[in-house]
Amino acid sequence: MKITTRGRYAVMALVSLAGASHGNPVSLKDISRQEDISELYLQQLFSRLRRSSLVKSVRGPGGGFILARRPSEITIGQIIRAAEGKNARVGCRSSGRKCGMIERCKTQNMWDTLEMRIDEFLDGITIEHLFLHQAQERREAEA
Repeated sequence: MKITTRGRYAVMALVSLAGASHGNPVSLKDISRQEDISELYLQQLFSRLRRSSLVKSVRGPGGGFILARRPSEITIGQIIRAAEGKNARVGCRSSGRKCGMIERCKTQNMWDTLEMRIDEFLDGITIEHLFLHQAQERREAEA
């Protein structure tokens, strides 16, 4: 799986949102400043994330975005798939690529297994895991 800047920034932004929101909406301007990501780029990302029901927008004064579910219920795999759109795949069968060798390819099962393991890994990590890890690192650095 190829994870582009779009996927990485989406993960960074949602971890930032989880840490800053405390149940209150957070503006894209605040996330932009904290993560040093263009606000315009975040608008595009959050549009995708909202369509995938990972975030909700709150309009009006003090508006912004909140997570649509608890941080423990949103996996990094879900975020990356929402941000990237169509999954970037390694294996020929799942990518739809036609190389003409798929029937006799001796490596295809390895690529399929790799894809499955990447998905399992990313789906085993939640925003809460990353947020808690980040907080622990800060505490250790301050000690």
